[in-house]
This record gives sequence, C-alpha cells and structure tokens, in this order.
Amino acid sequence: MEATKSTSKYWVYFFISLAVMILMMIFVPHYFWTVLPFVVTFFAQGMNLF
Repeated sequence: MEATKSTSKYWVYFFISLAVMILMMIFVPHYFWTVLPFVVTFFAQGMNLF
C-alpha cells in the first residue's frame, strides 16, 4: 500500500500564487500569464495528480 503524502504545502502555494495572479490581473493585466504556470502546477500537486 502506498504512503499518502501531505499536500497542504502545495495548497498554500496554490492560494498564494492565485492571489498574486489576481493582483497582477488588476494592476498589470498584460503580465498575469507569467504566474499561470505556478497556479496550474500547484493546483495539480495539491490535487495529487502527479
């Protein structure tokens, strides 16, 4: 049986990067996509997809 790893660290990173992305969408909308890889990666790790 596999040991389950804690994903709480990745959820914290996801919400921090999501907040940064929202702030960038408000203040510098043409650069919000630079945070997008972090949001997607930490969401996938938080969901334990890989």
